[in-house]
Amino acid sequence: MAAQSNSALPENTILENYRIAKPIASGGFSIVYLAYDEYGSPVAIKEYLPAGLSLRAAGQILPTITPEHVNLFRYGMKCFFEEGRALAKISHPNVVRVINFFRANETVYMVMQYERGRTLQEHIVQRKGEIKENFIRHVFVQLMNGLRDVHTNKLLHLDLKPANIYIRNDGIPVLLDFGAARATLIADAPKLNPMYTPGFASPEQYRDRSVLGPWTDIYSIGATMFACLSGMAPQAADQRLEKDRMQPVAKTFKGRYSRELLEIIDWCLELDYLKRPQSVFSLQKAIVENRVPDAAKSSVLDGFKRLIDDIAGPQGKNDERANRDK
Repeated sequence: MAAQSNSALPENTILENYRIAKPIASGGFSIVYLAYDEYGSPVAIKEYLPAGLSLRAAGQILPTITPEHVNLFRYGMKCFFEEGRALAKISHPNVVRVINFFRANETVYMVMQYERGRTLQEHIVQRKGEIKENFIRHVFVQLMNGLRDVHTNKLLHLDLKPANIYIRNDGIPVLLDFGAARATLIADAPKLNPMYTPGFASPEQYRDRSVLGPWTDIYSIGATMFACLSGMAPQAADQRLEKDRMQPVAKTFKGRYSRELLEIIDWCLELDYLKRPQSVFSLQKAIVENRVPDAAKSSVLDGFKRLIDDIAGPQGKNDERANRDK
């Protein structure tokens, strides 16, 4: 079944004790609604409805699933349910709070605390990439408190990007949308197609998913910080693996941000996962202490050397070899 557009549930549809008000977001795997519980309190409800496996026409409640996609749809539904179960165990101010999850209408729903504010993506667009360093440090140090808790619970996010980071009205950042993590929850079952966002996804999400780990989310943290500086995502990792055209951040934004912050971002964006911070704690510590480990500095120097080699071209490299041989 080709990818298609699913219609949202009609306004005032009742799901258990929740009333649907309107859709507020949609993606390839789900639709998110603003809804109200029996006390009139707002909640966000995420509905599992992969566009490539199911179809729901306008005004309908139940999705139509063709026989050849039933097994895959049910597998994804099971993973979605497990995602809700895992997230419900996490209670952290920097992670979206799952308060209920249930089956209905031949699919699964996840009920989350409704947050008021805006996404980091909206903030970046409004500021046109001109975001102050103090804001970046404040947001990401807090956000990593939540991400550490996620990793402690044996979960990876796998789709960290500005659109999945919410800045509440009180300035507290909240991690949203763990949909990409569902494929890691059940290891002994056929995998759904991997979910990733070009520019923010790590190299291993394209090439070798067997080595996914905290460093995978850390690459995305670096790419998201890069977006705060530039207003756009960095070169996609799969393209960087073929031909890395990305200049070191420490060079591109020199003088506009502190050297330490820029070197930390370059550290996170290493293509080799073993050269990145290996835990959120080590990255967070570097930002708080404003001190870059020697290993990260070496990585930045390597980046400068690659840049010089690209500028010099083959002839420059041959001249360098000749000088060494003298």
